[in-house]
Amino acid sequence: MSSQTAPSNPTVDPYQILQIALNADGTITRHREIPNTPPTPDPSHSTPVLSKDIPLNQSNNTWVRIFLPREVLDHNSSTKLPLIVYFHGGGFILFSAASSIFHDFCVNMAIDLHVIIVSVEYRLTPEHRLPAAYDDAMEALHWIKTTPDGWLRDYADLSNTFIMGASAGGNIAYHAGLRASVETDKLEPLVIRGLILHQPFFGGSQRTQPELRDNDPILPLSVFDLMWELSLPIADRDHEFCNPKVGDGPQLLEKIKPLGWKVLVVGCDGDILFEHQIELVKLMREKGVSVVSQFGEGGYHGVDMFEPAKTKALHVVLKNFILSSLVA
Repeated sequence: MSSQTAPSNPTVDPYQILQIALNADGTITRHREIPNTPPTPDPSHSTPVLSKDIPLNQSNNTWVRIFLPREVLDHNSSTKLPLIVYFHGGGFILFSAASSIFHDFCVNMAIDLHVIIVSVEYRLTPEHRLPAAYDDAMEALHWIKTTPDGWLRDYADLSNTFIMGASAGGNIAYHAGLRASVETDKLEPLVIRGLILHQPFFGGSQRTQPELRDNDPILPLSVFDLMWELSLPIADRDHEFCNPKVGDGPQLLEKIKPLGWKVLVVGCDGDILFEHQIELVKLMREKGVSVVSQFGEGGYHGVDMFEPAKTKALHVVLKNFILSSLVA
């Protein structure tokens, strides 16, 4: 086997790192205790951002968590805020919209960016392999356009909507964007202005140089390989869900250019997925998509979630991108 298709380090047990166990029926048991944060919908609560959960599809146990900056209640302004539809990370197999790390991330974005956020609780793999999460993403977009929910009806500017995700959520945001690009008329009055892909999770059968180095102390290559193994409908990292350069993806990208969407790709060269993200930027530019890329030096996959200074720097990038993409 050539170095470009070399397997990950066989001495590393990804199941142990992720604290999961594979069951005989193909499901997994998640042993890791992940802290959750309940929503705070009561306006009398002192929190700067209110939040509430609303069912999306009860048969699929999906729902959304809406984040509303208190400032819109405290100031009687007719100006509505941009909307971010957000998808959390976790390699498609872990975490939730209620997970404290992503709840807090959305709260801070709502404060710093002055936006309303709808964070989507999508179905996880391997119990619901891809494209189930993409289906849930589209269902969320259609729900938003028709919901009678007062927070979104009264305070969200649906004509300035952005689809955003981190890591695996960035992958979901990308594929939701591709799907949405061919049915924009069915989504009105929701109008997408751009995609925000935060260290998006992509791959391929050919190993990149960062993957060959495999020196991430937190998430080694074997972990990413296992995530794909548990998520893809077939065991092939050159599946279009994983590799954006194959399948119908490149053709669908051509639908985005005439829509005038902008795409922001944010990452760092210390991320083991860095070169896949660079290749995605190149592909989109080749297809005429308006792309803004922001790659920092060093770091690691997920750095913006754990280091406050990096989070603040990310918010500056996000705010500038959103402001440049808004339509009055």
